[in-house]
Amino acid sequence: MSPFFVISLLFGLIFGQTASLCAPSEYTIHVEKRECAYCLAINTTICAGFCMTRDSNGKKLLLKSALSQNVCTYKEMLYRTVLIPGCPHHTIPYYSYPVAVSCKCGKCNTDYSDCVRERVRTNYCTKPQKLCNL
Repeated sequence: MSPFFVISLLFGLIFGQTASLCAPSEYTIHVEKRECAYCLAINTTICAGFCMTRDSNGKKLLLKSALSQNVCTYKEMLYRTVLIPGCPHHTIPYYSYPVAVSCKCGKCNTDYSDCVRERVRTNYCTKPQKLCNL
């Protein structure tokens, strides 16, 4: 191996997190309730992007700390609540959703994130749509 390759490999392992491209990204959520007349399209931000991970194929040869399977997750978030229009009086017309303020590469926290790959779902409205820009 050339010295340049070894130095590049060590640099990548040490400073790999700085090469990650994990940041808040614009996303539209479509929310509807069966009882309400409208679907609400909400523009928000989520954490998305690339995080450096290390392959665990050599897990018997490496220390556990050298094996990282990081994901792009929330560093800081807040919740906003909107009113879904066209709901009858007996229905709770509010919907709360997360807004990513900042993101980080780290372990997935199941307290506030879905850490498994979702099955294919559509993100659209089946009722007349109202746009919510906050």
